[in-house]
Amino acid sequence: MKYLGIDYGSKRVGIAVSDANATIAFPRATLVNDGTLMAKLSDTVKNEKIERIVVGDTRSHGGGSNPITAEAEKFTEELARETGLSVSRAFEVFSSIEASRYAPEGALKDDAAAAAIILQRFLDMNASR
Repeated sequence: MKYLGIDYGSKRVGIAVSDANATIAFPRATLVNDGTLMAKLSDTVKNEKIERIVVGDTRSHGGGSNPITAEAEKFTEELARETGLSVSRAFEVFSSIEASRYAPEGALKDDAAAAAIILQRFLDMNASR
């Protein structure tokens, strides 16, 4: 089963895909969060033969909402409707900090790498299921 991982942001959205066996996540792209985002994600789902989607849960470490939580939840619901796929949420706290270690020189973060970290955490936690 192949997964799409998403690091949602109000300006940019990082995406990653798993291998066909859902064992390893690979950074794929960083997309601009604009009017074309949903179409690009739908194309990725189709072209990559994605069967499930994992979106990083934007809540804080303690589980509280932050300024982007409501927007991310609306995005997640729309994504499920548009693709017809199951969308799970995965712990994303510190994923951007971890991904910054892999960011290109001079960049503060790599959104696609953050998406891969989120997806990898999900795959690892669900490997035995």
